[in-house]
Amino acid sequence: MTADRFWPNVLLDGFYALTLCVSAMFFIATQRATSARWSAGLRRVPEAFLGALPVFVLLMIPVIALPGARETLYCWSRAGGLSGACGNIATLGGKPQFLNASFVYGRIAVVFLIWILFARAFRRASLAQDRMGATPGAGLRLHQRLDRLGAAFVVVFALTITGAAYDWLASLDPSWASTMFAVYIFAGVFVGGIAAVTLATILLARREPLRAVVREAQLHDLGKMLFAFSIFWTYIWVCQYLLIWYGNIPEEIGHFMSRTNGGWLPLFVANVLVNFVVPFLGLMSVRAKTDPRRLATIAVVVLCGRWLDLYLVIMPAVWKEPHFGLLEPLIAFGFGALLVLLVRHHAARAPLVPLHDPVLAADAAAAHPVLRRHTA
Repeated sequence: MTADRFWPNVLLDGFYALTLCVSAMFFIATQRATSARWSAGLRRVPEAFLGALPVFVLLMIPVIALPGARETLYCWSRAGGLSGACGNIATLGGKPQFLNASFVYGRIAVVFLIWILFARAFRRASLAQDRMGATPGAGLRLHQRLDRLGAAFVVVFALTITGAAYDWLASLDPSWASTMFAVYIFAGVFVGGIAAVTLATILLARREPLRAVVREAQLHDLGKMLFAFSIFWTYIWVCQYLLIWYGNIPEEIGHFMSRTNGGWLPLFVANVLVNFVVPFLGLMSVRAKTDPRRLATIAVVVLCGRWLDLYLVIMPAVWKEPHFGLLEPLIAFGFGALLVLLVRHHAARAPLVPLHDPVLAADAAAAHPVLRRHTA
C-alpha cells in the first residue's frame, strides 16, 4: 500500500460519505423552506444522516492535517507551493492568495463547524418537538424554528458547498479553472443525497410506524425529485463541457483532455450513462416512481454513479491512469458500511415518525371526521 494509492481513495470515499450527510440536511432544508407537507412524516430518515456527519468530519481531518496526506494530494501544500511544486502557476489570477495554506485550513474548519452546528440545531429542534410538542403552542413554535433553520441553511449550503468544492476538489489541480464547477458539484451532491434518502426511506419503511406514513404518494415525490435532479445534473454537466470545449481556453481544456484519453475514456462515457441514461429511462413512468423495488434499484445505481463521478473529478488529478485493485473496494466498503451503521443507529434513537408535528396532526384530523370535530 502506497500513499499515492491510499490517500486519494480516502479523500474520495470520505468526501462522498460526508456530502451524502450534508445533502440529507439540505434535503430537510428545502422541505422546510418550501413548507412541503408530503415529507413531514419521513423527515426522521434524512435526520438520521445528520448524526453521522461529525464522524465523517473527523475522518476527513487527517487528509488535510497529516503532511504526508496533503502533500500527496495537493501540490500547493508542498515546499515551493504554486510557484514551484505546482509548475510555476503562481501568476494565475488570485490563486496564490486563495490557496495560501493557512487560508485553506481556516476555510475548511469554518465550513465543518457550520455544518456540525446546523446538524445539531436541526436534530435538537426536531427531538424537542417530540418531548414538548404536546404543550399548547410549543409544537408550532418548534415547527417554525425548523422552518427558519431550513431557510437559513439553503443559503448557507450554497456558500459552504462552493467552498468545499474548491478547497477539497478543484485545488487538486490548481492550473484548472471553471466558473461552473461549484454548481456542478452542488448538483451531484444533491442528487446523491436524494438517492440516499430515497433508499433509506424504502428500507426503513418496511416496519412500523414508518410503513403507515410512507405511501405511494411519498415514493412518487421522492422518485420525481430523483428524476428531476438527475436531469439537472446532466444539464450542468453538458453546459460545463460544451463551454470549455467551445471556449478552448488553455487553463480549462486540460481537465477534459486528461479525462477523455487512455483508460479514463470508458469511465467518462460510463459516467454519463449511469448518472443520466439509467435514472432518466428507469424513472420516466409513474409506475417506476411508485414501485419500491424499482425505485430502490435506481437509487442504488445513482449512488454508484455519484461515486464514479467523484472518482473522475479526483483521480485524474493525481494519477495518470485509473487504478482498480483490492484497495479501492475495501476503502469504499469500509466508509459505506460505517455510514449504514451510523444511519441505522441514529434512526433507532428516535421515533421514526415525528411526534406532535402540526402538519401530521392536521392531516390526521382531516382524514378522520371524528377527530376533526374534536379538534374543531
